[in-house]
Amino acid sequence: MSAKNGSVKLVSGNSNPALAKEIAKVLGLSLTKASVRRFADNEIFVEVLENVRGSDVFVIQSTSYPANDHLMELLIITDALRRSSARRITAVMPYFGYARQDRRVGSRSPISAKLVANLITHAGADRVLTLDLHAGQIQGFFDIPTDNLYASPVMVRDIKERFDLGNVMVVSPDVGGVVRARGLAKRINAPLAIIDKRRERAGESEVMNVIGDVAGYTCILIDDIVDSGGTLVNAADALLANGAKEVYAYITHGVLSGGATARITGSRLKELVITDSIQPTEAINAAKNIRVLSISTLIGEAINRTASEESVSSLFD
Repeated sequence: MSAKNGSVKLVSGNSNPALAKEIAKVLGLSLTKASVRRFADNEIFVEVLENVRGSDVFVIQSTSYPANDHLMELLIITDALRRSSARRITAVMPYFGYARQDRRVGSRSPISAKLVANLITHAGADRVLTLDLHAGQIQGFFDIPTDNLYASPVMVRDIKERFDLGNVMVVSPDVGGVVRARGLAKRINAPLAIIDKRRERAGESEVMNVIGDVAGYTCILIDDIVDSGGTLVNAADALLANGAKEVYAYITHGVLSGGATARITGSRLKELVITDSIQPTEAINAAKNIRVLSISTLIGEAINRTASEESVSSLFD
């Protein structure tokens, strides 16, 4: 790969080493040797074991569970690289944690996504590269260049290989995700339906209505995050009750906290497809109706274009 800002180095934290290795393989590079460990009191210590002076360094680290540990790793790795005279530091965050806290929900509540953006910037990052932000406006929370990639090309390719597109309907699991679902529907020339739901409390949802005639269609739910899995399970039940033939889901970030994996496995959802933006657990890998798509090629190409000062947005034209 070519670079215009010194040699390219890849550094990985502990959040998703499998993805980091795959990205390095795509780029034909080796991961930079670094020690990211903890003292007895769980204090994080980082030591970069190779020369990075003058290098264009990409730190691959999702802030997934445990979110605070992985965020601190990212901040300390960034600080270590800055103090080691790296020419440019890009925080590559396949999953940006705290993204759901992008606005105040009460009179005395924080905007944690903005706080995290400030922390990453002040730690010394020069750029951010992330994937399917929960809210696009988070790009504006950063005072440094931020590229938000989209998993839709990877999903579209998989959908085209596995489905008869003439019988597919794309479904948004809520009104807020309509833009995302409509974008994918246009790529495969499929109709769109919407789930109208009411969320009574955090982590729980109640499906109220299906907007659109889904009878006889194979429905594909599209969203950015699956956490508890309750929304998907309820949406699948509602779609099947309205005559859908089968229900699949394509979700970028498989948070799948608590008993979500078991909830999905025991549901009427034919298959849940997630990416490896968050490293899958053993339970996810063993689940009969959960499948993982790799985003290593997508992120690797984005890193290559960033290093060579080429357009990243043209990946999605």
